[in-house]
Amino acid sequence: MSKRDYYEVLEVSKDANGDDIKKAYRKKAVQYHPDRNPDNEEAEEMFKEVAEAYEVLSDENKRARYDRYGHQMGNAGGGFGGFDFGGGVDPFDLFSQFFGGGGSRGGSSQGRSSRGSDLRVRVKLSLSEILNGVEKQLKVKKYIKCTHCGGNGAKDGRSFDTCHTCNGAGVVNQVMNTIFGRMQSQVACPDCHGQGKRIIDKCPYCNGEGVEMGEEVISVKIPAGVADGMQLSMSGKGNAARRGGIDGDLLILVQEEEHPELIRDENNLIYHLLLDFPTAVLGGEVEIPTVEGSMKIKISSGTQPNSLQRFPGKGLPSLNRHGRGELIVSISIYVPESLNTEEKRIMEKLKQHENFRTNCSIIEKFKRKLKHMFE
Repeated sequence: MSKRDYYEVLEVSKDANGDDIKKAYRKKAVQYHPDRNPDNEEAEEMFKEVAEAYEVLSDENKRARYDRYGHQMGNAGGGFGGFDFGGGVDPFDLFSQFFGGGGSRGGSSQGRSSRGSDLRVRVKLSLSEILNGVEKQLKVKKYIKCTHCGGNGAKDGRSFDTCHTCNGAGVVNQVMNTIFGRMQSQVACPDCHGQGKRIIDKCPYCNGEGVEMGEEVISVKIPAGVADGMQLSMSGKGNAARRGGIDGDLLILVQEEEHPELIRDENNLIYHLLLDFPTAVLGGEVEIPTVEGSMKIKISSGTQPNSLQRFPGKGLPSLNRHGRGELIVSISIYVPESLNTEEKRIMEKLKQHENFRTNCSIIEKFKRKLKHMFE
């Protein structure tokens, strides 16, 4: 995806001065900050985009290069989007220093724990399972907490002492140069990563990481009405984090199995019925499949090709809503490709009857039926 123009991101004109750019950045940063938009990945990406735009437009040299070359201005590595915010500064921490509060993506600065990675699994579902909802038992291979140290990475789970860098506080003071001048903030201790203690002897089984490869059987409840491509999430069921951090999430991708006879159209189901010619003429009953088993439907005499029969409530449910869609039976008429001598004799005889001939009134009547079907 191509990058948006930085002036467009901040909603300022190309001749905006430094104060205008600063005001625009502050407004946008407040609007999209993840603390105000929890679990909103789109807002987080917008926040990053706003910070990247400000980092360039607030610097006269970078702005001049950008105005001349656009996004091909020769970005150096560092930060996100190829821009360096200085000393590995996280724009989320930078925001909290500008606007107050201890908010960051990991919670408070002291609790800035590591996070395990998310896992994604595919679950195949039949239309019957989608109709009623289902509970699946999934055996997932993933990182789990080390069974020997309990996940803290220390030998026997107890080989710790107080961190000398932060004296057990888990945080250290840091002075930074920002757009508002020199500012002091508290950040997670780089030695103990906010835990306030350090490992004396590492766990020999996980080498101090606190995680090991294992398996877990996870019970997943799939609600009725899901569709192919939908993604469900189970918090904390992904890979375990190093040294007692926050476990990742398990992402369940729904994969719908193709039904041998029914076609899904959102919450409706479609069945193509190939009807024999005598039944189409005389009428009768035929058996058709549904998600819940077979059912008999009535065929009226004189049924025409491309006729539709609708059965409300025989489709699939809407996710988190009441009611079900329709079962739509689309009727085609089977015409034999070859006839024996006796069959030909019968058809030639029927052909002489007025009722088997087409005429203008019949054609107009048929056209009206087709028009009514598609209105």
